[in-house]
Amino acid sequence: MTNHTNSSERTNSPTTRKCATIEMHHKLLKESEQYKNSRIQIESMTNEYLTSARLQAERGVVKIPVVVHVVWNTEEQNISDEQIHSQIDVLNLDFRATNPDIANVPSAFKDLVSDAKIEFFLTSKDSNGNVTTGITRTHTTQQSFAVNDSVKSKNTGGTNPWPADKYLNIWVCQLEDGLLGYAQFPGGPPKTDGVVIGYKYFGTTGTATEPFHLGRTATHEIGHWFNLFHIGGDDRGACNGSDRVADTPNQADQNTGKPIFPQISCDNGPNGDMFMNYMDYVDDDTMVMFTKDQVARIDACLEGPRSSFLNN
Repeated sequence: MTNHTNSSERTNSPTTRKCATIEMHHKLLKESEQYKNSRIQIESMTNEYLTSARLQAERGVVKIPVVVHVVWNTEEQNISDEQIHSQIDVLNLDFRATNPDIANVPSAFKDLVSDAKIEFFLTSKDSNGNVTTGITRTHTTQQSFAVNDSVKSKNTGGTNPWPADKYLNIWVCQLEDGLLGYAQFPGGPPKTDGVVIGYKYFGTTGTATEPFHLGRTATHEIGHWFNLFHIGGDDRGACNGSDRVADTPNQADQNTGKPIFPQISCDNGPNGDMFMNYMDYVDDDTMVMFTKDQVARIDACLEGPRSSFLNN
């Protein structure tokens, strides 16, 4: 399939990462008592898991079936199979800590690098057991989508998810307002569970646009899907927020672009912020690692709200 470049779509690409996961989280907290209670239970279970005296059994690699829903208005947005496969390749490197650029982690943080033991594959069976490529394509009259989950429903110009307890649903579309992507934390409604990525920030080829052209937006958003928070604590620089992870230094806010080590904030010298973490806001070529305690949170998520994927 040929991707035709539309010059108007190429312009005005954001130069700073923008993720709407926390915005979506606060919206759901406000609107849904059920979500609020689920989140309290999930964090309580996570803390119990992390502080448990019993030794956690070492788990094997968990393989996550993925369905990618391409929702397109123009030909350019209808990204190629090759571009989708390039994204799956990135996820498999990043979540196994086998990405070549992991060598860029400063020596101060090298001992904290961790393999999440998660691998992703485009599913070969749909929910009815029929053979599939793991890719759906939907032509829409919607020119772009906002952070209101409309891309996740056929009724609002998008496409419905496959069962969220069996598949990681990823929607790829044109997002509004310079947004790169967003995810739904565990505990939200199944009909909106999954990750949304702008078509220019997905994979490493085709429409992938610098500085978000190495597939790291999906790594970041799937981190949220596994219950990881932004490393800066989302407190707008107040130094009192938390990503609920013990081995990431307290930092003032998200870093953007390509910071130089050390980047010091919140009295966290001499090593400063762990800006090279996937859960910061830096450019794709600058985020390269998850930590041991982030992986422990992912483990807790797989034991709890995402446990259906352990036996898939």
